[in-house]
Amino acid sequence: MSKIHSTVVISKKANLEKDVEVGPYCVIGDNVKVGKGTKILNNVTIIGNTEIGQDNKIFSGVVIGSPPQDLKYKGEESFLHIGRNNIIREYTTINPGTQNNTTKIGDDNLMMAYSHIAHDCHVGNKCVFANNATLAGHVTVEDEAVIGGLSAVHQFVHVGNLSIIGGCSKVVQDIPPYSTCDGHPAKVYSINFVGLKRSNVSLDTIRQLKTSFKILFHSGLSLPHALEKIKGEFKNPSAELSHLISFINSSERGIAR
Repeated sequence: MSKIHSTVVISKKANLEKDVEVGPYCVIGDNVKVGKGTKILNNVTIIGNTEIGQDNKIFSGVVIGSPPQDLKYKGEESFLHIGRNNIIREYTTINPGTQNNTTKIGDDNLMMAYSHIAHDCHVGNKCVFANNATLAGHVTVEDEAVIGGLSAVHQFVHVGNLSIIGGCSKVVQDIPPYSTCDGHPAKVYSINFVGLKRSNVSLDTIRQLKTSFKILFHSGLSLPHALEKIKGEFKNPSAELSHLISFINSSERGIAR
């Protein structure tokens, strides 16, 4: 059975599944859907065309679904989808998409206090946003990425799988998968060896990535020549190395080197 505090304001058009808990002084607006088992603590606002999956935990002061902070937005219908088992800590803000688009957040993510996810962002699974991590609009964050506290990610940047961005970084170009990055602006220092081991990536794959990173970021070669050398070095690349190569080839903002 759902537990709804007596001070909560819930629209008759909202849809809360069973076992949802809502604490004091929350506001849940029209068209909001909340999956079973989700716990919403006090003073949370959820509005807009927002769909939240099962077993999330949403802490005090969070605002989800408020209009995009984009001057081009003129009130068009837009959407926000949040998966399951996410932890959204105090005063985090998450905006929907713009112009009939959708902001999407996957499963099992941790968003620490004061994180911000802007309009039209796509966040994968098992990501960590440290305190005050900020995404501008249209950012894509792949699975298991870590964004350090007080870091800001420029609009349209693509953050790769299993990468880690150091605190207080200024991210203006794409962050390659499996990398450790830091700086103002952020640049690549090495592979994310700890993250790769925790994700049970094989040692052979880690060796491939380590060699490839040396070629990409420490050989002095241009990106096209570095990629050619990597392809010649590894005739049977791992899935991870293939993803790295594909990520670089598809980059539109350029790679943080």
